[in-house]
Amino acid sequence: MPDYDYQADARPFSKVVADIGGQDDPKLYLGELVNAFGERGMGAMMLFFGLLNLIAGAVPGSTTILGIPLLVVSIQLVFRGDQLWLPRWALRRSIDRSTYRRAVGRALPALRKIERLTRPRLSIMTSDASEILIGVVSSVLCVILILPIWGGNLAPALIVATFGFGLMQRDGALVIVGWLMFAAAGIAVWLAWNIVSEFLFAGLTWAGNLIGR
Repeated sequence: MPDYDYQADARPFSKVVADIGGQDDPKLYLGELVNAFGERGMGAMMLFFGLLNLIAGAVPGSTTILGIPLLVVSIQLVFRGDQLWLPRWALRRSIDRSTYRRAVGRALPALRKIERLTRPRLSIMTSDASEILIGVVSSVLCVILILPIWGGNLAPALIVATFGFGLMQRDGALVIVGWLMFAAAGIAVWLAWNIVSEFLFAGLTWAGNLIGR
């Protein structure tokens, strides 16, 4: 497995992502990505795999596979691991670099725009306690992401990617955006469940009355 030195910490995340696609090796290994993102691995991997799940979500079953590394990273965030760790078998998994280039090419323009607006601020939102809470919530979202629910990958992947971006850039404002998205998703699910349960209750009541006649 190649081990390129991208000097990731000295450059914007978007530049590192683009440079990874520019290498000649036709295979892109997960271990290479871990090495490339350097010391900011936790937030960077959450952002990267969150975006990847968003892009690949239209392919049935893809989020079940891509969501597993994201879940591992989120769990490690809870337990405050000093270094990003993934199993050896996962580090040796690879995809075609050309596929990677096409996928990230769709996300890079928006990523660069947001990146220019971020900066370290509101440090309380990226404190150790906040990171643990983000890790817990992200782990739950990743479980939902892994489940074979049609269209169920969009909100969880976007929220986890936003959290990851905020942690990587130490931008508390972006983390707050992630929490607002999480709250909005929770309210939407609650409202949807109330509507569905109301119809179910009405249907069961109608069926019960019909049988009782």
